[in-house]
Amino acid sequence: MSDLTGPAPVTALGGAAFEGYVRVAEEPQRAMFTLRGDLSATAMKNAATGLAGVDMPGQGQAALNAERMVAWMSPDELLLTLPWAEHDKACAQLDATLGDPMLNWGDVSQARAHFSLSGPDGAVREVAAKLAPVDFSPAAFPQGSFRRSRMNQVAAAFWCPAPGRIEVICFRSVADYAFRLLSDAARPGSEVGLYA
Repeated sequence: MSDLTGPAPVTALGGAAFEGYVRVAEEPQRAMFTLRGDLSATAMKNAATGLAGVDMPGQGQAALNAERMVAWMSPDELLLTLPWAEHDKACAQLDATLGDPMLNWGDVSQARAHFSLSGPDGAVREVAAKLAPVDFSPAAFPQGSFRRSRMNQVAAAFWCPAPGRIEVICFRSVADYAFRLLSDAARPGSEVGLYA
């Protein structure tokens, strides 16, 4: 359950951006929830897909609908993101829908930082590949792919909502470190042509 009172949240870095051979930008605040339990349970499916307006994603996938997303995190965990304006409504709906004690949800909206990489598709994939042990080639990481991994020394998740764009989330406590890593990887002159 979430405390629905208090000041409006702010992003970790105030919307920081870096213009390199790929643009690195902190994304605006979004409502973000983890849902844990039996992913085949009707209540779980209805809660996630109903709020996001998407079909249930498969393993290693994210189902996207503009700013709404449901991503497969593990055999018993989903990540749900929504526009911040829908935060309070989503909390109330999750409380009402996930009444089974074996189905849980948590509000992680203010515990995560969210970045985007945008530019030429091959360059965006290359910047991500410099930092994570993931095959970001178009064949291995097509549009709609979602992957939990590491970015140097920190946990991170990556997804591809569209060609020329990869999004990254990490813990808010390491937002500055993550932004500096991404910006350094996108520094002009550091191109290697991995996915050229």
